[in-house]
Amino acid sequence: MGSISEKYRSILPEMIRNCTQSQTITGHNVFQPGNMKNRPHVDKVVEDHLLPGSGIIDVQHLEELHRLSRDGKSCLILMEHYSNFDIPAFIYLLGKSGPRGKDAAEAIVSMAGLKLNVENPAVHAFSEAYSRIVIYPSRYHDSITDPEKLKEERKKSNVINRAALHEMIRCKHSGNIILVFPSGTRYRPGKPDTKRGLKEIDSYIKVFDYMVFIGSGGNILRIHPSGEMAEDLLVQDRVVFKVSPVMDCQEFRDRARAEAPADADHKLFTVQRVMEELDKLHIEVRKIRGGGED
Repeated sequence: MGSISEKYRSILPEMIRNCTQSQTITGHNVFQPGNMKNRPHVDKVVEDHLLPGSGIIDVQHLEELHRLSRDGKSCLILMEHYSNFDIPAFIYLLGKSGPRGKDAAEAIVSMAGLKLNVENPAVHAFSEAYSRIVIYPSRYHDSITDPEKLKEERKKSNVINRAALHEMIRCKHSGNIILVFPSGTRYRPGKPDTKRGLKEIDSYIKVFDYMVFIGSGGNILRIHPSGEMAEDLLVQDRVVFKVSPVMDCQEFRDRARAEAPADADHKLFTVQRVMEELDKLHIEVRKIRGGGED
């Protein structure tokens, strides 16, 4: 076990030089297409740490979602989030599943928090290997105590998030599949709040036609206790993803609202149902893997 910055220090300078996008995010560069010069480097890290038995269960559901996206439907993936290598491992395994999987992988655009760009040049270099739309999560405001700084940051976040919404709408109507982590952050053991769904997820479901849920088990990049992303710890592990059947977004949302108690916040109740579906998939994956680390 070792940090990603230590184990792959020999390739980091080249990856950083390969970067084409600025670490500074404005309303003009929230969409950042995947940097294919760095993708092989990230694939090598993934390949070095995935154990036999890693793979995607029911990948045909994702292939069906991709077919719908090519037919002009707006399509959404809601995925569990344990690691900054959830997307690299998933895209790698999807590409290995066959030609249809590889095509689907290249259609995925993830919604990514600002921190992946601004925290560290190495983290940015790894993140840039995958197409994403950068957003400014509202929770970033929580630690700001200076009123003037908070006012300025809110103004900045409004500009970035309006631009991100515009790009998401463009992408979802261009044959792409939008991937979102409903928790908005990586799950940390012992901190249940990090596995709670964000209220905004209801708004995503509202504006898409079809979606799948993806549960996961196994993790090749563990969160470092310091919280520094560049110090996250690489380990070998068997990583398994499981894809739900394709669901009609409106039907899912309507059903959740119909089941909600009279005094419930309907948006939060819908998100609670999302997290329950992800938990079911996670339990199934744990059984398949025979337990082990999440």
